[in-house]
Amino acid sequence: VARRLSLSKHPECHSMAGGQAIEHLAQSGNQERLTFRLPMRQYRNCDFSFSGLQNIVSNAIVQKEKEEGIQEGEILSCVKDVAAAVQHAVAVHIIQRTYRAMLFCIKNSILPSKNATLVVSGGVASNQYIRKVLQNLADANDFALLCPPPRLCTDNGVMIAWNGIERLRAGLGVLHSTAGVRYEPR
Repeated sequence: VARRLSLSKHPECHSMAGGQAIEHLAQSGNQERLTFRLPMRQYRNCDFSFSGLQNIVSNAIVQKEKEEGIQEGEILSCVKDVAAAVQHAVAVHIIQRTYRAMLFCIKNSILPSKNATLVVSGGVASNQYIRKVLQNLADANDFALLCPPPRLCTDNGVMIAWNGIERLRAGLGVLHSTAGVRYEPR
């Protein structure tokens, strides 16, 4: 979405990564000026998908460009509202799917009845708006929320290394020999 909105050309965002630019602009945008249909509403499972949302947002951007009479690559006057609406839609999709997963785990006694923890990592975990709604979800369901520091939420390699450090510190699942370990790409 950041690429489609040409946020690298936006004066406030030219040095930011896409997700960071969306979050920055969303802070002063109005998420209620645009509403995006959430993906996978017909599926009552815990799967995530953002491709449908990406298509919906792309079509809305094309429509806004036509309304404003600008070419693709130029900055929309409503770019902050688009950013806010996209960020909100992503957050709601994540919350709905995560809540279903939490209920499934509770119902099937997969998690301990006390001290259940929701762990969130990856680029999305660096978004403070999404962290806040996930914290609200965790609090409402008596879960702890654990997120790496935002500086460690940018790259899978960094996240994997952070996980390895934490596991090494805790003495959990540390392999001293890789003999006999099999792996497949999927």
